[in-house]
Amino acid sequence: MLRILRCAVFGLVLLSTLVGAAPRAFAAYPDRPVHWIIGFSAGGPVDIVARIMAQWLSDKFGQQFIVENKAGSGGNIAAGAAINSPPDGYTLLFVAPNNAISTSLYKKLPFDFLRDTVPVASIMQLTNMLVVSNAVPAKTVAEFIDYCKANPGKISYASSGNGTSVHMSAELFKAMTKCDMVHVPYRGSAIAFPDIISNKVQLIFDNLPSALEQAKGGNVRALGVTSPQRWPIVPDVPAIAETVPGFESVGFYGISAPKGTPPEVVEILNKAVNEALKDPKLVARLAETGGIPKPMTPAEFGKLVADETDKWRKVVEFAGVSVD
Repeated sequence: MLRILRCAVFGLVLLSTLVGAAPRAFAAYPDRPVHWIIGFSAGGPVDIVARIMAQWLSDKFGQQFIVENKAGSGGNIAAGAAINSPPDGYTLLFVAPNNAISTSLYKKLPFDFLRDTVPVASIMQLTNMLVVSNAVPAKTVAEFIDYCKANPGKISYASSGNGTSVHMSAELFKAMTKCDMVHVPYRGSAIAFPDIISNKVQLIFDNLPSALEQAKGGNVRALGVTSPQRWPIVPDVPAIAETVPGFESVGFYGISAPKGTPPEVVEILNKAVNEALKDPKLVARLAETGGIPKPMTPAEFGKLVADETDKWRKVVEFAGVSVD
């Protein structure tokens, strides 16, 4: 009887030790560098925002958040790399509209994004901007549509890859205006801009951060934003919807992780990102890129990604495009 009692007491002590150790283990996260995979080339809008946030997180945790560029296939190479990584919180994925779009645009993806990832945090909301080469004579969206229709098949538009919001914004524009334009995909918008500036390609519906930088520098001409109303940060640039009623393409940036990542780690990261989005210095830097901070819980961000996936499925069907 005494032996049984001793075993029971030992078991209770061991159980309480294990239970007490679990929170402490997660409290130490991260205790080594965290790799944050992004699906586009260095210097583009996603890369810029990722590095701003990565630096803030590195400073907060005292561990380096390393941005890894894995460009190609509309961000699907990066998504696949993240999904196939250990779900331990040390590999994260930068999430953007391309992840919601690819679900319906690509017919043979080796993963299901909603099933194989867990939402971590929302970073910001942003619009795309239609910018054209200075060699294009159009000064307004209406003039550009007229120019397009007068030159069917002779105008090319760049994108940061198949399945990105940059690509699908242009496809939606084509479908709604009946403009005949040729798609030229790149491995990121930063790579595309030299060709737009030199008029080898005439336009791009790029994410606001890089499009705005190029427009401010006089390298290209801004014609309109893809949000349903004028974007607060660039109030002098008309919404395309003012000319093409119903046109809308508003994006989001956030973080996901491989399925199975511990919820305690997700919560630590979510709280840190939401804290960052209250930091006046970081908010000011995001504003410079044209973004509006959008802190959310993991559940709220997961719903946003699911809703965006459904929205873009309808756009893909409406535009009649697909990638095998």
